[in-house]
Amino acid sequence: MIPTWKLNAEQVLGLACWGVLMGVWLKRKLPLLDRLNIPVSIAGGMVFALAALLLRDRYVNLEADLVLRDMLMVAFMTTIGLSARLQLLREGGVQVVRLLVIGSIGAILQNLLGMGLAKALSVDPRLGILAGSVALTGGPATAIAWGGTFEQRGLVGASAVAMASATFGIAVAGLIGGYIGGRLIRRHGLKAGGAAVTARSPVAAAQGQSPEADETGRGPASARLLPTVIVMGIAMGIGNLLSLAMKRGGLILPSYIGAMIVAAIIRNLDDRFGFTRITQPTVDSLGRIALYLFIVMALLTLRLWELAHLALPLVVILAAQVALCWLMCITMSFRVMGRDYESAVMAAGFCGFMLGITANAIACMEELVEKYGPAPQAFLVVPVVGAFLIDFTNSLIITVMANLLR
Repeated sequence: MIPTWKLNAEQVLGLACWGVLMGVWLKRKLPLLDRLNIPVSIAGGMVFALAALLLRDRYVNLEADLVLRDMLMVAFMTTIGLSARLQLLREGGVQVVRLLVIGSIGAILQNLLGMGLAKALSVDPRLGILAGSVALTGGPATAIAWGGTFEQRGLVGASAVAMASATFGIAVAGLIGGYIGGRLIRRHGLKAGGAAVTARSPVAAAQGQSPEADETGRGPASARLLPTVIVMGIAMGIGNLLSLAMKRGGLILPSYIGAMIVAAIIRNLDDRFGFTRITQPTVDSLGRIALYLFIVMALLTLRLWELAHLALPLVVILAAQVALCWLMCITMSFRVMGRDYESAVMAAGFCGFMLGITANAIACMEELVEKYGPAPQAFLVVPVVGAFLIDFTNSLIITVMANLLR
Protein backbone atom coordinates (compact mmCIF):
# COMPACT_ATOMS: atom_id res chain seq x y z
CA MET A 1 0.00 0.00 0.00
CA ILE A 2 1.36 3.40 -1.03
CA PRO A 3 1.62 5.80 1.95
CA THR A 4 0.19 9.34 1.76
CA TRP A 5 2.13 12.34 3.03
CA LYS A 6 -0.24 15.14 3.97
CA LEU A 7 1.55 18.49 3.77
CA ASN A 8 0.13 21.07 6.17
CA ALA A 9 0.03 24.80 5.46
CA GLU A 10 3.39 25.50 7.12
CA GLN A 11 5.11 22.76 5.11
CA VAL A 12 3.55 24.03 1.89
CA LEU A 13 4.82 27.54 2.66
CA GLY A 14 8.31 26.21 3.39
CA LEU A 15 8.38 24.26 0.12
CA ALA A 16 7.14 27.30 -1.79
CA CYS A 17 10.02 29.39 -0.44
CA TRP A 18 12.46 26.63 -1.37
CA GLY A 19 10.85 26.52 -4.81
CA VAL A 20 11.60 30.19 -5.45
CA LEU A 21 15.24 29.70 -4.42
CA MET A 22 15.43 26.58 -6.57
CA GLY A 23 14.11 28.53 -9.55
CA VAL A 24 16.80 31.18 -9.10
CA TRP A 25 19.48 28.47 -8.88
CA LEU A 26 18.16 26.58 -11.93
CA LYS A 27 18.10 29.70 -14.09
CA ARG A 28 21.69 30.45 -13.06
CA LYS A 29 22.84 26.89 -13.84
CA LEU A 30 20.74 26.31 -16.98
CA PRO A 31 21.03 29.29 -19.36
CA LEU A 32 18.41 27.69 -21.63
CA LEU A 33 15.72 28.53 -19.07
CA ASP A 34 16.74 32.17 -19.23
CA ARG A 35 16.78 32.18 -23.04
CA LEU A 36 13.26 30.75 -23.04
CA ASN A 37 12.19 33.48 -20.56
CA ILE A 38 10.76 30.96 -18.10
CA PRO A 39 9.97 32.75 -14.79
CA VAL A 40 11.83 31.78 -11.63
CA SER A 41 8.66 30.62 -9.87
CA ILE A 42 7.64 28.46 -12.86
CA ALA A 43 11.09 26.85 -13.05
CA GLY A 44 11.16 26.02 -9.34
CA GLY A 45 7.51 25.01 -9.11
CA MET A 46 7.72 22.60 -12.05
CA VAL A 47 10.43 20.67 -10.20
CA PHE A 48 7.94 20.00 -7.39
CA ALA A 49 5.17 19.15 -9.86
CA LEU A 50 7.37 16.62 -11.66
CA ALA A 51 8.64 15.18 -8.37
CA ALA A 52 5.05 14.66 -7.15
CA LEU A 53 4.24 12.97 -10.46
CA LEU A 54 7.22 10.60 -10.23
CA LEU A 55 6.48 9.70 -6.60
CA ARG A 56 2.75 9.20 -7.22
CA ASP A 57 1.59 5.58 -6.79
CA ARG A 58 5.24 4.42 -6.58
CA TYR A 59 6.73 5.60 -3.30
CA VAL A 60 4.47 8.18 -1.67
CA ASN A 61 1.40 10.22 -2.60
CA LEU A 62 1.44 13.88 -1.64
CA GLU A 63 -1.64 15.74 -0.46
CA ALA A 64 -1.15 19.43 0.20
CA ASP A 65 -3.24 21.83 2.26
CA LEU A 66 -4.64 24.36 -0.24
CA VAL A 67 -5.58 27.13 2.21
CA LEU A 68 -2.44 29.25 1.74
CA ARG A 69 -2.42 28.72 -2.02
CA ASP A 70 -5.96 29.99 -2.37
CA MET A 71 -5.39 32.91 0.02
CA LEU A 72 -2.25 33.97 -1.85
CA MET A 73 -4.16 33.89 -5.13
CA VAL A 74 -6.77 36.25 -3.68
CA ALA A 75 -4.03 38.39 -2.10
CA PHE A 76 -2.25 38.75 -5.44
CA MET A 77 -5.45 39.66 -7.25
CA THR A 78 -6.18 42.16 -4.48
CA THR A 79 -2.90 43.93 -5.28
CA ILE A 80 -4.07 44.08 -8.92
CA GLY A 81 -7.24 45.79 -7.70
CA LEU A 82 -5.17 48.21 -5.61
CA SER A 83 -3.27 49.10 -8.79
CA ALA A 84 -6.45 49.85 -10.77
CA ARG A 85 -6.39 53.63 -10.48
CA LEU A 86 -8.89 55.56 -12.56
CA GLN A 87 -6.21 57.88 -13.89
CA LEU A 88 -4.21 54.96 -15.25
CA LEU A 89 -7.30 53.18 -16.56
CA ARG A 90 -8.28 56.28 -18.51
CA GLU A 91 -4.82 56.39 -20.05
CA GLY A 92 -5.06 52.77 -21.20
CA GLY A 93 -8.77 52.74 -21.99
CA VAL A 94 -8.55 52.05 -25.74
CA GLN A 95 -5.96 49.31 -25.24
CA VAL A 96 -8.08 47.69 -22.53
CA VAL A 97 -11.05 47.56 -24.89
CA ARG A 98 -8.91 46.17 -27.72
CA LEU A 99 -7.41 43.39 -25.61
CA LEU A 100 -10.81 42.53 -24.15
CA VAL A 101 -12.27 42.20 -27.65
CA ILE A 102 -9.33 40.02 -28.75
CA GLY A 103 -9.65 37.87 -25.63
CA SER A 104 -13.40 37.47 -26.11
CA ILE A 105 -12.92 36.48 -29.74
CA GLY A 106 -10.25 34.05 -28.55
CA ALA A 107 -12.67 32.47 -26.07
CA ILE A 108 -15.24 31.98 -28.84
CA LEU A 109 -12.60 30.47 -31.13
CA GLN A 110 -11.44 28.14 -28.35
CA ASN A 111 -14.97 26.81 -27.97
CA LEU A 112 -15.61 26.53 -31.70
CA LEU A 113 -12.31 24.68 -32.20
CA GLY A 114 -13.00 22.38 -29.26
CA MET A 115 -16.55 21.64 -30.34
CA GLY A 116 -15.50 21.04 -33.94
CA LEU A 117 -12.71 18.64 -33.02
CA ALA A 118 -14.92 16.86 -30.48
CA LYS A 119 -17.57 16.29 -33.15
CA ALA A 120 -14.94 15.13 -35.66
CA LEU A 121 -13.58 12.68 -33.07
CA SER A 122 -17.09 11.40 -32.27
CA VAL A 123 -17.27 12.62 -28.68
CA ASP A 124 -19.74 14.93 -26.94
CA PRO A 125 -19.23 18.49 -28.29
CA ARG A 126 -19.65 19.84 -24.76
CA LEU A 127 -16.22 18.37 -23.98
CA GLY A 128 -14.89 20.86 -26.50
CA ILE A 129 -16.27 23.75 -24.44
CA LEU A 130 -14.81 22.29 -21.24
CA ALA A 131 -11.42 21.96 -22.95
CA GLY A 132 -11.95 25.40 -24.45
CA SER A 133 -12.71 28.66 -22.72
CA VAL A 134 -14.07 26.98 -19.56
CA ALA A 135 -10.69 25.54 -18.55
CA LEU A 136 -8.27 27.74 -20.50
CA THR A 137 -9.60 31.30 -20.55
CA GLY A 138 -11.52 30.61 -17.33
CA GLY A 139 -8.91 28.71 -15.33
CA PRO A 140 -9.42 26.28 -12.41
CA ALA A 141 -12.14 28.29 -10.63
CA THR A 142 -14.30 28.43 -13.75
CA ALA A 143 -13.50 24.78 -14.48
CA ILE A 144 -14.77 23.72 -11.05
CA ALA A 145 -17.93 25.80 -11.34
CA TRP A 146 -18.86 24.81 -14.88
CA GLY A 147 -17.71 21.20 -14.50
CA GLY A 148 -20.42 20.66 -11.91
CA THR A 149 -22.97 22.45 -14.09
CA PHE A 150 -22.22 20.21 -17.08
CA GLU A 151 -22.42 17.10 -14.89
CA GLN A 152 -25.88 18.19 -13.75
CA ARG A 153 -26.78 18.36 -17.44
CA GLY A 154 -25.75 14.75 -17.92
CA LEU A 155 -22.11 14.96 -19.03
CA VAL A 156 -20.35 12.29 -16.97
CA GLY A 157 -16.82 13.18 -15.83
CA ALA A 158 -17.15 16.84 -16.81
CA SER A 159 -15.39 18.12 -13.68
CA ALA A 160 -12.40 15.81 -14.17
CA VAL A 161 -12.07 16.84 -17.82
CA ALA A 162 -12.30 20.53 -16.98
CA MET A 163 -9.74 20.38 -14.16
CA ALA A 164 -7.33 18.24 -16.18
CA SER A 165 -7.58 20.73 -19.04
CA ALA A 166 -7.02 23.67 -16.67
CA THR A 167 -3.98 21.89 -15.22
CA PHE A 168 -2.61 21.42 -18.73
CA GLY A 169 -3.21 25.08 -19.55
CA ILE A 170 -1.42 26.40 -16.45
CA ALA A 171 1.63 24.21 -17.08
CA VAL A 172 1.92 25.12 -20.77
CA ALA A 173 1.19 28.85 -20.35
CA GLY A 174 4.00 29.26 -17.84
CA LEU A 175 6.46 27.53 -20.15
CA ILE A 176 5.68 29.22 -23.47
CA GLY A 177 4.29 32.69 -22.62
CA GLY A 178 7.65 34.32 -21.99
CA TYR A 179 9.19 32.56 -24.98
CA ILE A 180 6.50 33.91 -27.32
CA GLY A 181 6.97 37.48 -26.08
CA GLY A 182 10.77 37.25 -26.15
CA ARG A 183 10.77 35.84 -29.68
CA LEU A 184 8.60 38.71 -30.89
CA ILE A 185 10.95 41.22 -29.28
CA ARG A 186 14.06 39.70 -30.83
CA ARG A 187 12.52 38.99 -34.22
CA HIS A 188 11.27 42.54 -34.72
CA GLY A 189 14.19 44.24 -32.96
CA LEU A 190 11.86 45.95 -30.48
CA LYS A 191 13.11 48.27 -27.76
CA ALA A 192 11.54 49.43 -24.51
CA GLY A 193 10.49 53.05 -24.26
CA GLY A 194 12.53 53.56 -21.06
CA ALA A 195 15.71 52.40 -19.47
CA ALA A 196 16.28 48.74 -18.77
CA VAL A 197 15.41 47.56 -15.29
CA THR A 198 16.46 44.67 -13.11
CA ALA A 199 14.90 42.68 -10.30
CA ARG A 200 12.01 44.92 -9.41
CA SER A 201 8.39 44.27 -8.73
CA PRO A 202 6.19 43.87 -11.84
CA VAL A 203 4.41 47.20 -11.96
CA ALA A 204 7.21 49.24 -10.41
CA ALA A 205 9.64 47.81 -12.94
CA ALA A 206 7.22 48.44 -15.73
CA GLN A 207 6.68 52.05 -14.74
CA GLY A 208 10.34 52.77 -14.07
CA GLN A 209 9.76 53.57 -10.41
CA SER A 210 12.42 53.35 -7.76
CA PRO A 211 11.77 50.54 -5.25
CA GLU A 212 13.46 52.51 -2.46
CA ALA A 213 11.21 55.58 -2.45
CA ASP A 214 7.49 55.98 -2.17
CA GLU A 215 5.42 57.97 -4.67
CA THR A 216 5.89 61.23 -2.77
CA GLY A 217 9.64 60.74 -2.42
CA ARG A 218 9.40 61.25 1.37
CA GLY A 219 10.82 57.94 2.43
CA PRO A 220 11.02 54.19 1.94
CA ALA A 221 7.93 52.36 0.72
CA SER A 222 8.46 49.87 3.57
CA ALA A 223 7.10 52.54 5.95
CA ARG A 224 3.69 52.05 4.31
CA LEU A 225 3.78 48.25 4.57
CA LEU A 226 1.47 47.78 7.58
CA PRO A 227 -1.32 50.13 6.35
CA THR A 228 -1.24 48.46 2.94
CA VAL A 229 -1.43 44.97 4.45
CA ILE A 230 -4.39 46.10 6.58
CA VAL A 231 -6.15 47.52 3.52
CA MET A 232 -5.52 44.26 1.65
CA GLY A 233 -6.99 42.24 4.51
CA ILE A 234 -10.10 44.42 4.67
CA ALA A 235 -10.54 44.23 0.88
CA MET A 236 -10.17 40.44 0.94
CA GLY A 237 -12.71 40.08 3.76
CA ILE A 238 -15.37 42.36 2.30
CA GLY A 239 -14.59 41.03 -1.18
CA ASN A 240 -15.31 37.49 -0.04
CA LEU A 241 -18.79 38.57 1.06
CA LEU A 242 -19.29 40.27 -2.31
CA SER A 243 -18.17 37.15 -4.19
CA LEU A 244 -20.58 35.01 -2.17
CA ALA A 245 -23.40 37.44 -2.96
CA MET A 246 -22.59 37.30 -6.69
CA LYS A 247 -22.53 33.50 -6.53
CA ARG A 248 -25.95 33.42 -4.88
CA GLY A 249 -27.13 35.72 -7.67
CA GLY A 250 -26.17 33.10 -10.26
CA LEU A 251 -22.90 34.66 -11.50
CA ILE A 252 -20.18 32.05 -12.05
CA LEU A 253 -16.95 33.99 -11.51
CA PRO A 254 -13.57 33.29 -9.84
CA SER A 255 -13.50 33.78 -6.08
CA TYR A 256 -11.08 36.70 -6.23
CA ILE A 257 -13.36 39.02 -8.24
CA GLY A 258 -15.00 40.47 -5.12
CA ALA A 259 -11.66 41.31 -3.51
CA MET A 260 -10.45 42.97 -6.72
CA ILE A 261 -13.56 45.16 -6.94
CA VAL A 262 -13.37 46.23 -3.29
CA ALA A 263 -9.61 46.87 -3.54
CA ALA A 264 -10.08 49.04 -6.64
CA ILE A 265 -12.79 51.07 -4.87
CA ILE A 266 -10.62 51.56 -1.76
CA ARG A 267 -7.60 52.59 -3.84
CA ASN A 268 -9.48 55.23 -5.80
CA LEU A 269 -11.16 56.57 -2.66
CA ASP A 270 -7.73 56.74 -1.03
CA ASP A 271 -6.35 58.63 -4.05
CA ARG A 272 -9.19 61.12 -3.66
CA PHE A 273 -9.26 61.57 0.13
CA GLY A 274 -5.84 60.30 1.26
CA PHE A 275 -7.05 58.44 4.36
CA THR A 276 -4.45 55.67 4.01
CA ARG A 277 -2.02 57.05 1.41
CA ILE A 278 -1.34 53.74 -0.28
CA THR A 279 1.93 53.78 -2.22
CA GLN A 280 2.30 51.83 -5.44
CA PRO A 281 5.80 50.44 -4.74
CA THR A 282 4.49 48.86 -1.51
CA VAL A 283 1.54 47.32 -3.36
CA ASP A 284 3.93 46.03 -6.03
CA SER A 285 6.28 44.46 -3.46
CA LEU A 286 3.42 42.65 -1.73
CA GLY A 287 2.05 41.55 -5.09
CA ARG A 288 5.42 40.15 -6.11
CA ILE A 289 5.72 38.11 -2.92
CA ALA A 290 2.20 36.73 -3.24
CA LEU A 291 2.71 35.99 -6.95
CA TYR A 292 5.95 34.04 -6.55
CA LEU A 293 4.73 31.96 -3.61
CA PHE A 294 1.32 31.35 -5.17
CA ILE A 295 2.77 30.08 -8.46
CA VAL A 296 5.10 27.63 -6.71
CA MET A 297 2.22 26.41 -4.51
CA ALA A 298 -0.05 26.11 -7.56
CA LEU A 299 2.53 23.96 -9.34
CA LEU A 300 3.25 21.98 -6.18
CA THR A 301 -0.44 21.06 -6.04
CA LEU A 302 -0.75 20.55 -9.82
CA ARG A 303 -2.20 17.11 -10.47
CA LEU A 304 -0.04 16.21 -13.47
CA TRP A 305 -0.98 12.55 -13.18
CA GLU A 306 -4.47 13.46 -14.34
CA LEU A 307 -2.96 14.42 -17.70
CA ALA A 308 -1.57 10.91 -18.09
CA HIS A 309 -5.13 9.56 -18.18
CA LEU A 310 -6.46 11.98 -20.77
CA ALA A 311 -8.18 10.25 -23.64
CA LEU A 312 -6.77 10.77 -27.13
CA PRO A 313 -9.60 13.13 -28.22
CA LEU A 314 -8.88 15.48 -25.31
CA VAL A 315 -5.14 15.42 -26.00
CA VAL A 316 -5.82 16.36 -29.63
CA ILE A 317 -8.17 19.19 -28.60
CA LEU A 318 -5.73 20.65 -26.07
CA ALA A 319 -2.79 20.46 -28.47
CA ALA A 320 -4.88 22.33 -31.05
CA GLN A 321 -5.82 24.92 -28.41
CA VAL A 322 -2.14 25.63 -27.72
CA ALA A 323 -1.52 26.10 -31.46
CA LEU A 324 -4.53 28.43 -31.71
CA CYS A 325 -3.40 30.55 -28.75
CA TRP A 326 0.16 30.77 -30.08
CA LEU A 327 -1.18 31.90 -33.46
CA MET A 328 -3.42 34.52 -31.84
CA CYS A 329 -0.48 35.86 -29.80
CA ILE A 330 1.76 36.48 -32.80
CA THR A 331 -1.02 37.73 -35.08
CA MET A 332 -4.13 39.28 -33.50
CA SER A 333 -2.70 40.23 -30.12
CA PHE A 334 0.66 41.55 -31.31
CA ARG A 335 -0.63 43.32 -34.41
CA VAL A 336 -3.83 44.82 -33.05
CA MET A 337 -2.17 46.06 -29.86
CA GLY A 338 0.44 48.05 -31.81
CA ARG A 339 3.27 45.87 -33.21
CA ASP A 340 5.69 47.48 -30.74
CA TYR A 341 7.59 46.44 -27.62
CA GLU A 342 4.57 46.94 -25.36
CA SER A 343 2.42 44.73 -27.60
CA ALA A 344 5.07 41.98 -27.54
CA VAL A 345 4.99 41.98 -23.74
CA MET A 346 1.18 41.98 -23.89
CA ALA A 347 1.33 38.96 -26.21
CA ALA A 348 3.17 37.04 -23.49
CA GLY A 349 0.50 38.10 -20.99
CA PHE A 350 -2.25 37.20 -23.45
CA CYS A 351 -0.88 33.67 -23.68
CA GLY A 352 -0.68 33.53 -19.89
CA PHE A 353 -4.33 34.27 -19.18
CA MET A 354 -5.81 32.65 -22.32
CA LEU A 355 -4.19 29.29 -21.55
CA GLY A 356 -3.58 29.51 -17.82
CA ILE A 357 -4.29 32.13 -15.18
CA THR A 358 -3.46 35.80 -14.66
CA ALA A 359 -0.54 34.85 -12.41
CA ASN A 360 1.01 33.10 -15.43
CA ALA A 361 0.54 36.28 -17.46
CA ILE A 362 2.15 38.56 -14.87
CA ALA A 363 5.06 36.17 -14.26
CA CYS A 364 5.83 35.90 -17.99
CA MET A 365 5.60 39.66 -18.51
CA GLU A 366 7.76 40.34 -15.45
CA GLU A 367 10.43 38.05 -16.88
CA LEU A 368 10.49 40.07 -20.12
CA VAL A 369 10.48 43.42 -18.31
CA GLU A 370 13.44 42.49 -16.14
CA LYS A 371 15.41 41.46 -19.21
CA TYR A 372 14.40 43.98 -21.88
CA GLY A 373 13.03 47.04 -20.09
CA PRO A 374 9.83 48.67 -18.77
CA ALA A 375 6.40 48.12 -20.30
CA PRO A 376 4.01 50.27 -18.23
CA GLN A 377 0.97 49.91 -20.46
CA ALA A 378 1.26 46.13 -20.62
CA PHE A 379 1.17 45.91 -16.82
CA LEU A 380 -1.85 48.17 -16.80
CA VAL A 381 -3.88 46.54 -19.56
CA VAL A 382 -3.25 42.80 -19.14
CA PRO A 383 -4.18 42.48 -15.42
CA VAL A 384 -7.39 44.48 -15.87
CA VAL A 385 -8.48 42.32 -18.80
CA GLY A 386 -7.05 38.95 -17.76
CA ALA A 387 -7.99 39.05 -14.09
CA PHE A 388 -11.30 40.83 -14.30
CA LEU A 389 -13.06 41.81 -17.52
CA ILE A 390 -12.49 38.59 -19.48
CA ASP A 391 -14.21 36.56 -16.76
CA PHE A 392 -17.45 38.44 -17.35
CA THR A 393 -17.42 38.09 -21.14
CA ASN A 394 -16.22 34.48 -20.92
CA SER A 395 -19.09 33.56 -18.58
CA LEU A 396 -21.56 35.00 -21.07
CA ILE A 397 -19.87 33.18 -23.98
CA ILE A 398 -19.90 29.84 -22.13
CA THR A 399 -23.55 30.28 -21.14
CA VAL A 400 -24.68 31.04 -24.69
CA MET A 401 -22.66 28.27 -26.35
CA ALA A 402 -23.52 25.68 -23.70
CA ASN A 403 -27.23 26.43 -24.08
CA LEU A 404 -26.96 25.94 -27.84
CA LEU A 405 -25.88 22.34 -27.18
CA ARG A 406 -28.64 21.49 -24.68
